[in-house]
This record gives sequence, C-alpha cells and structure tokens, in this order.
Amino acid sequence: MFSRPVRPSVLASRGFRKRLGSLYAGYTACFLLFVGIMVLLEQWGLPRRYIGFVFLAAPVVVYAVIGVLCRTTDAAEYYVAGRRVPAVYNGMATGADWMSAASFIGMAGTLYLTGYDGLAYILGWSGGYCLVAFLLAPYLRKFGQFTIPDFLGARYEGNLTRFIGVAAAILCSFIYVVAQIYGVGLITTRLTSIASFEIGVFLGLGGILVCSFLGGMRAVTWTQVAQYIVLVIAYLVPVVWLSVKQTGVPVPQAIYGQQLQAVSEAEKRLKADPKEKEVIAALRLQADELGSRLRDVPSAMAADVETLRHRIAALKQANAPQRDIQAAERALLSQPKTEAAARELWTAQRLALEERARPLAGMPDHAQQFAGNPDGTVEERRAFELSRRNFIALVFCLMVGTAALPHILTRYYTTPSVKEARESVAWSLLFISLLYITAPALAVLVKFEIFNHVVGLPFADLPAWVANWSKVDANLLSVVDINHDGLLQLGEIRIGGDIIVLAMPEIAGLPYVISGMVAAGGLAAALSTADGLLLTIANALSHDMYYRMVDPEASTGRRVMITKVLLLVVALGAAFVAAQRPANILFLVSAAFSLAGSAFFPALVLGVFWKRANRWGAAAGMLAGFFLTCWYMGATHPWLRGLLGVQGPVQLWWGIQPVSAGVFGVPVGFAVTIIVSLLTPKPPESIRRFVEDLRYPRA
Repeated sequence: MFSRPVRPSVLASRGFRKRLGSLYAGYTACFLLFVGIMVLLEQWGLPRRYIGFVFLAAPVVVYAVIGVLCRTTDAAEYYVAGRRVPAVYNGMATGADWMSAASFIGMAGTLYLTGYDGLAYILGWSGGYCLVAFLLAPYLRKFGQFTIPDFLGARYEGNLTRFIGVAAAILCSFIYVVAQIYGVGLITTRLTSIASFEIGVFLGLGGILVCSFLGGMRAVTWTQVAQYIVLVIAYLVPVVWLSVKQTGVPVPQAIYGQQLQAVSEAEKRLKADPKEKEVIAALRLQADELGSRLRDVPSAMAADVETLRHRIAALKQANAPQRDIQAAERALLSQPKTEAAARELWTAQRLALEERARPLAGMPDHAQQFAGNPDGTVEERRAFELSRRNFIALVFCLMVGTAALPHILTRYYTTPSVKEARESVAWSLLFISLLYITAPALAVLVKFEIFNHVVGLPFADLPAWVANWSKVDANLLSVVDINHDGLLQLGEIRIGGDIIVLAMPEIAGLPYVISGMVAAGGLAAALSTADGLLLTIANALSHDMYYRMVDPEASTGRRVMITKVLLLVVALGAAFVAAQRPANILFLVSAAFSLAGSAFFPALVLGVFWKRANRWGAAAGMLAGFFLTCWYMGATHPWLRGLLGVQGPVQLWWGIQPVSAGVFGVPVGFAVTIIVSLLTPKPPESIRRFVEDLRYPRA
C-alpha cells in the first residue's frame, strides 16, 4: 500500500498549530502559577494596593510583548493576520473580541438587577452567532478581502455603499469602544486606587494601544487568544469557589435552580420585613417632596441656596473641620444654575426615588418571567404584554446586531479557508457559551450572598467592599441609613450592575487575590474588544476611505502607517468621551447593536442571497434603517434627549424601549432595499455572477 503524499503546506500548517498549542499551554500554566504565587504573597502580608497593581500591570506587559513580537507593515498581516489563523484559535480570539466589558462586567449585573429579563442578552447574543454561521461568515470568507465596506463596495459596484458602510462602521464601533474604555477606566481605578476615574481611563488606554498599534490584526489576534485564557479562568474560578462555599457543589450551573429557589424565599422575607417598608415609605416621602419643589422651581432653588449659605456660615463660625466646610461649598457650587436645569435634575431624581420606593429596591422577583400578570388587572396585563414585547424586541436586535458588527465579521477573513470559517463560528459559540451559561448562576449566587449576609448588618459592621466601591463612583454603589435604625436594609443600598462581577469576590469574602484576578479578566475582556474595534475604525478610515476612494496608488507601508496614526487619534477621542461617563456600559453596547443591525444586516444578507439587490436599493436601505434607529433613540432615551436638547413628552412606539430601536430600523432597511432595487435598473451581469460564486463557497 502506498500512502498519499502530504503537501508541504499541510505539514507546515500542522507544525504551526502544534507550536501554537505548546505556546498557549505554557502560557496557561504560567498564568495559574502566577495566581498561586500571588495567593502566597497575600498570605505573607503583601499590601492590597500592590496586589492590584501587579494584576493590572503583569497581564498588560505580556500583551504588550505579544504586540511587539507581532509588529508588521505587511498589509495582509496587518489587516487579516495573513489569513492563517486556525479555526480553534480564531474561535478563541473571536470569543475574547466578543466578550467585551459589557459581557464580562455588565451581563451578570443586568441579570442581578432584572432577573429573567436579563436573559434576553444571552439569548440574543448566542442566537446572533447562529445567524453569522448560516448567513454570513462563509460567504464573506469566500469573498476574501479585508473589511466589510470592501464587500459592500464590490457587491454593490461602487463607492456609495462603501462610504455609507464606512460611516456606519465608525459610529457603531466608536460607541462600542467608548463602553470598553469606560470599563477599562473602572477596573484600573479600582485596582490601582487612583483617585481620579479620568486618569484611570487614560492609563487603561495605554494597555489597549500596545496591542493594536504595532501589529494590527496579527498582534490583536494572538493577544486575544491570550486574553481569552485569562478572562475565562478569571470568570469561572471565583464562581466555582462561591458555589462551593454556598452549596458544596463545584458546578455553579448545576445548583442554579436550588439557589434561585433560596433567593425567592429571601425575596418573600424581605417584602414582608417592616424595616424594608419603613424605607419604602421614606423614599416615597422624598419623592413627594421633590414633586412639591417642582411645582415652584424658582422658590425652591432660592431656598436651597439660602440654606447652604447659612450652613457654610454656621460651620465657619463653629470652627468645623475644613473638609466639612469644603463639602458644603462644593454642594453650593453644584446647585443647578437655571430653572430648566433644576427641573431636569429634580425630575430625574424623583423618578429614581419612585423606582426604588418599591419592594426589593425596585428589582423584580428574580424568577418572575415578565413584569405584570397575564391574568391580573388591566394594568397588570398591559405591563406583562409590554415587558414580553420588549424582551422579544431586544433579543431580535441583539441577534441581528451580532450578525452585523464589522469587528466580529472581519475575524472570519483571517481563517485559511471557507471550511475553517464555518468551524471558527462553532468554536466561537462554544468558547462564549462557557461564560454565558455561567452568568445567570453568578447573578443568583451574588444575590443570595447580599440578601442573606449583607442586608441586616449594622452600618458600622458593613464589609470593606462597600466603602471601597463607593469611593470609585457613588453612582455605582451608595448606602444611606434612610430610616435611621443603624441597620442596612435592601432599599438603602443602591448598587449598579457594572460592579457585580468585579465586586463579587469581595462580596463573597474571598481572598483579595481573586478580586485582582477577576479585575484582570475584566481588563482582558475590555482590552480585547477595544483592540478589535479601534482596528476596525482605523481600517475603515485608512483602507476603505483613503486607499479605496482617495489614493488607490498608496503603498502598503503608507497605508499601514496612516492606519496607526488614525488608530491613535480615534483611541484618544474615545477615551475623552468615556471620561465623561456618558451612560451605563450595557446601554452603550446595546445601542451599537441596534445601529449595526439596521445599517448592515439587510444589505449584507440581501447582498449574498438576492441577486436583484442593487447599489441604489442597498444605499437607500442602509440610510433609512440607520437614521430611523438613530432618530428613535434620540427621541426616546433620557440621556440622548438631554444631550440633543429634545423637549416634549417621550412617545414610545408600541412601548418599545430605545435600546431596541433596531426592531424598527432592520425591517425598514429590508423593505426599502427591496422596493428601491425593484424600481431601479438591475445590477450588471458581472455582479449577478459575483453573487452566484458567493452562494456556493468551496473549502
């Protein structure tokens, strides 16, 4: 028997994969050894501030080394990693690229605050990868260029759709990267005990740039594989530890139902607690007081200023501590300067108080499927229908957004073949699901811990994590003894979802090293996604705008250099916006999904599966869907309304929340693309053959 000869390229590929396996196995062992050494150092008395700094600095140094070793000026290497990333490693890199600050930090926090409704994020994001696998990834890999606007320009024969794609990719990616840099700033501030959140943002920015600046997609890919290893260990280990602590079972997913039942029992106890009812009554009283102030805003403003001036004078006369005097002076300076500003501020505060002045501090029962009651009163049935409608709308937007995000789709250009592009999607979903099936268990375990071991403690005995996180940002965590009984009630603690994962080890009483490891995982998640997003923006500007539309004769070196310069400029701009704390992480990310889905999904899907779609239809559909989504968000979201100066009452269409605006934009995009394409000339025969070739990709 004669064996079939093996091609040298196949042997080289096998050797390459074997070397990769050895390198990353060694890297994983070194990371685990590093954590073990830090545990010993903590036991021997190493101060926490040094532990936090080491967990921040050490991984970033490793990522920087990978970035430096992978530096390149070759266009194929810089834009698509030379198209030689094996499926399993591309799956890990995609998992890290996907596992953003929102997924790592915000998802479990959203599940903690909203219970069942938070599962929309897991269903939507997971389902989106099914759309990627079946509708887009293999066809885009068969196309074989560098970017999504590349595909739009080739499929729709010209620069019109390319330009629209560039603009949409920049806006979606910029919104998304702001959320990542915000998360980096949050983690950096907590780990290093830096007083200024803004300084933490710009320090974290340095860690982002060292990976993507020198080596482009080549450096980003191999860094993201390393980052995935860190983030998955950092996410799973403390949850397993907390599961063992509470139940003795090291599989948190297996005891999810048991602990959910325990949380439901704790919720019943807290609802019946007279102390909790006292807090609710006090919050309602505060909301009513704000309501009375809103009836005569000028008089209330004058009274506030006069009261603060008298207080400052009294403090000075009594030789009070300087910090108390300065705090009163800051309160005076922070008073609203105009009647409109005061009305807006007090209205927002009143709404927040009314939201908290409900059982469980305004949180729904964790196991309750939707708000309201399908068998209750008219109002309860209406609330149930609205809640269910928004759940479905959010799942839809997250699915189509996942299947349209440029920085995710570009990853499938990096595989060696169409076959591996398909396999890569399956690996991506597997690696992502390791965290997604753990997040619901994490939320329930943390809620059990807070309900049973934090609520009810004397304020003097509260754990250190409460004070530590309050210093980072009072909007993330604050406690006030509202009913003045000296004990912490659930209604007296205001906790933001963005800190649930990061504070989880401290909440559970685990060693501080575990907190450092979780923060390092969150940092890896934010850095990996930010790298991919910044590269997408810079590539859109340099490759799609400059090279494809301005100077097609530009040399490879010049294109790569322009990409690096633009990457730096965009990164600084995003860091500046993130330092303003524009909105919570999850809203920013979800908004990017609605915008991406509206702008790209119809044009990409119809571009692959409908030969009749032409440039005019695609351009009109992209613009119509994108601008409708932008308009709806701007007209209905409180932060955007304030930013844009929108007046008048909020009018929601069918009760759909602004985060799900894509539920209107995507269908409109499809409809406009089809109608305009049918009303305008057919695309040329060359485009029709182009589509036919895409439809039957070969490995």
